[in-house]
Amino acid sequence: MAQVEATTERIIAADAEAVFDALADYKDVRGKVLTEHFSEYEIREGGDGEGTLVHWKLQATSKRVRDCLLEVSEPTDGQLVEKDRNSSMVTTWTVTPAGEGKSKAVVTTVWDGAGGIGGFFERTFAPKGLGRIYDELLQNLATEVEK
Repeated sequence: MAQVEATTERIIAADAEAVFDALADYKDVRGKVLTEHFSEYEIREGGDGEGTLVHWKLQATSKRVRDCLLEVSEPTDGQLVEKDRNSSMVTTWTVTPAGEGKSKAVVTTVWDGAGGIGGFFERTFAPKGLGRIYDELLQNLATEVEK
């Protein structure tokens, strides 16, 4: 099994602290900025950054739905990590300053891919599809924090 990785980034016209705080706010913000690819959103513990346990289903394609139960940690300033209890998937959000009143938000998701021909197609197409989903999510986040 090879590791599969998808990365997307966006410059947002808001300071890094505001963007990070919005990302880490699973109670009020995160549910609003998720795309139609996410369903059954539910906070099971916490709701603000470190210590949050959140559930959703991610429908990456018409046939592929992941049931995600994510433990949230904040290993360093400006970094939010979501580890899925149901799979090898780990998503890392990193927010850094990018000039006056701007920030750069980067989201990277990695997981252990399938083997064989299915794994080849997963490594080839999944990063692009997930990248599109996260690009839309980051646009929704930008719209939310740039108000």
